[in-house]
Amino acid sequence: MALPDAVSTCLSPPVHYMICKLGFEKKDIYDINDIVSENGEVHWQAVTEHLHYLESDQSVDYVKSVQSLGPICESINLHFKSLTKEQFVVQYSAWFRWTNYTELFLEVFDVLQYAQATQVALGLMKLTSCLERALGDVYLLIGKDCPFLLRDLLASEQLAVVFGQDVMDVLRVFIGSPYGLNLRNVLWHGFASPQEIPAKYCAMLLFLTAGLGQLLQTYLLKTKSILVHRPYVTFITLEELVAFPDLNHETLCVAEELVQVSNFVFKSMLPFWMAALTAFKQSRYADCVILLLPQLEVGLRLLFTTTNKCPNRLLTAEPSALYTTFDEMLKKHLDNKEINQLPSVLEEPAMEFLWDFLNHQEGPRIRDHLSHGEIDLKTFPREMANQIVAFAITLLCRFSDEDTVAFKEHMMIKPLMSCASCYRSRFHPISRLKKQVLECVKSIHLWPELPTVSEEHVQAVKGLEGNTETSSLILKMAEILCQLQQYLPQDCCSPDDPINSVVTERLLVKLCDKHICTLYSPRPVLEVLVVLRKICTQCHQVSEQVITSTELRYKQWMKKTLRSRQRHNYLRMLNSIKFLSPVLRLILLLITLEVVNVHLICKKTLFDYQQYLKFLKSVLQYTENLVTYTSPEKNKWDETEELTNKALIKIREFSDRKLTLIQSAT
Repeated sequence: MALPDAVSTCLSPPVHYMICKLGFEKKDIYDINDIVSENGEVHWQAVTEHLHYLESDQSVDYVKSVQSLGPICESINLHFKSLTKEQFVVQYSAWFRWTNYTELFLEVFDVLQYAQATQVALGLMKLTSCLERALGDVYLLIGKDCPFLLRDLLASEQLAVVFGQDVMDVLRVFIGSPYGLNLRNVLWHGFASPQEIPAKYCAMLLFLTAGLGQLLQTYLLKTKSILVHRPYVTFITLEELVAFPDLNHETLCVAEELVQVSNFVFKSMLPFWMAALTAFKQSRYADCVILLLPQLEVGLRLLFTTTNKCPNRLLTAEPSALYTTFDEMLKKHLDNKEINQLPSVLEEPAMEFLWDFLNHQEGPRIRDHLSHGEIDLKTFPREMANQIVAFAITLLCRFSDEDTVAFKEHMMIKPLMSCASCYRSRFHPISRLKKQVLECVKSIHLWPELPTVSEEHVQAVKGLEGNTETSSLILKMAEILCQLQQYLPQDCCSPDDPINSVVTERLLVKLCDKHICTLYSPRPVLEVLVVLRKICTQCHQVSEQVITSTELRYKQWMKKTLRSRQRHNYLRMLNSIKFLSPVLRLILLLITLEVVNVHLICKKTLFDYQQYLKFLKSVLQYTENLVTYTSPEKNKWDETEELTNKALIKIREFSDRKLTLIQSAT
C-alpha cells in the first residue's frame, strides 16, 4: 500500500477552496466594538447581517456567507489574542456554563494564543463535540427525541425557537452542513490536516458558543425553564475491553519511530499521530483517542480505496455524495453491491476489533460517543486509550514496507501483534450470549451450597413421597441429553447423575470457547439470537430467585417463624429445585449448541425457519412463566412441574428434528 505521489491533501479541490481560501478573499476590517461589547455581550446583528441567501429557494448561500464572514472571524481571532486569560474569563466564562464544560472553552482560548496547528484542530474537535451535546440538551427543552446527526439537530425547529433561525444559519455555515465549512466532519473523519484548519474558525466557534449562552439565558428567564444536562456515557466493564498488554514508555518510543516510516500514515497527518502518542504519555487519554481515531480512519480509507480500486474515494466527497467513512469501510458490500475487499485484507481479527469498538451496540462505540460529546473527557479511562493505541500500532506494522520487518520482531511490538492476530469479538450478540450462558451456569452452580432442611422433612410432605413426578421429569431430561451426547465431548458422561454431572460449567466453557465467525451475521441469525438471549436472561432470573427464596425460607425455618402453609410451600420448593437445576442446565446446553451451529439457520427454508423461531418462542414463554411462578410473590411450585413436563416434551420433539437437520446438513 503506497500513497500516490500526486496526493498531498485529503480535501477535494472545492472543499479545500471552501476551507482554506474562500474566507480569506475579502480583506474588510471591522471594529470589534461593533461585534462585541466590553463585557463580552455578542452583537448578533453584526454577525447575521453577513449571511447570504439563494434567490431560488431562500436557503443559505454558503459560498457567499463564508466569504462575507471571513473578515468577522479574523476580527474575533485578533480580539481574543489581545485579551489576557483573566480578561477572557471575566468577559466570557459565565456564558460557557450552559455547555456543562466551561474548562474546555477556557482551554481552547489558551490554544488560540499560540495557534499551534495540531492543538487548534484538537481544540476544534473537542469544542464541536461538546457544543453538539449542549445543543442537544437545549433541544430537549422543547423536543423529545434528540436527533442523532448534528446536521438534523442544527436544522431543527426547536433550536430555531430558542436561538432564532438566523443564528442557527450562522452556526450551520461553520458546522453541520455539507455545503458549508463542515469543520466538525472534515476533522472527525480525518480529511483535514492540521495546516488546513484556519485558527480563526476555531476562534469564531468559541465566540458563537458564548453568544449562544447569552441567548439561552434570555430564553430560560422568559420561559422560566431549567436546562437539564443528560448524564455522560460511562464504560462500566472496562476489563472486557482489555485485549492488549499495557503500553509502556519504550513501546511508545518505538511507535513514534514506526509512525515516521509506515505506509499507513498520510504524511501531512503525521503531526496528529505524534500528538496522539505524546498525549498518551502525558496521561491525556481523551485527547489521545480524539486525535487517533480520525487517523485510523484515514489509514483505513487509503487501504479501502487501494484494495477496492477506487482512488477517487480517498478525498472528501462533494455535498451531493457520501464521505468514505468507517461505516462504509466496515460493510460487507460496496454501494455498487460488489464485495468489499477491505475485510479480506485486514483479516477477521482486525475487523472484529473495529466492529467491537466502533459499531456493535453493546460495545463502547467509542467514535460515536466521543464525537457527539457523550463522554466526560476529564475521566476518560486509560484502558480504553491503551487498546486503541495498541491496535493502531499493529496496523502501522502490518502496512509498512518489507524493510521495516525489524519493527514487527521488536520485543515490545511482537506481543501486540500476537494479541491482534487472535482477537475475537466481545460485543457481537453471539459473544454476549456466550457470556450470559456462563454467568447463568455460575449462578446455578451455587444451588448445592445453599442451606436446606433435611430430606426427611421434604419426604414427610403429603404428595412428595417417592418424588415420582420429579423422577419422571429427570428421566425425560436424560433422554434429551442422550440425543445430544454425540455432539458433546466424549469425556462428559455419568450414568449416576447425567444432567448435573454432564452439563457443567466446564462443558459450557468448552463449547463457548469454540470460535464462531461473527462478521456480517444475516438477519435470521440476529433474530434467533435475540430470542436465545431473552431465554437465557429468564433462566438467570429464575436462578437468582431460587437462591434468594431458599436462603430466606431457611432462615425463617430455623427461627420457626413460618406458618404451616409456608412450611409446606418451602418444602415443595426444595423438591422442585431437584428438577429445576437440571432443566435450566439443559436449556443452557441447548442454547449453547444453537450458537455453535448458528450457521445452519440460514440453510433452512422459510417454513422451517418460522417453525424453528416458533419453537424458541415457546421455550421463552416457558422460562417467562418459570420466572413468574418462582417469584417470592407467587411461589407456585406445583405448577412448575406441570409447566416443565410440557416444555420437555416440546424440547424432545424439537431435538429429534434438529438432529435430523444437522445430520442431513453435514
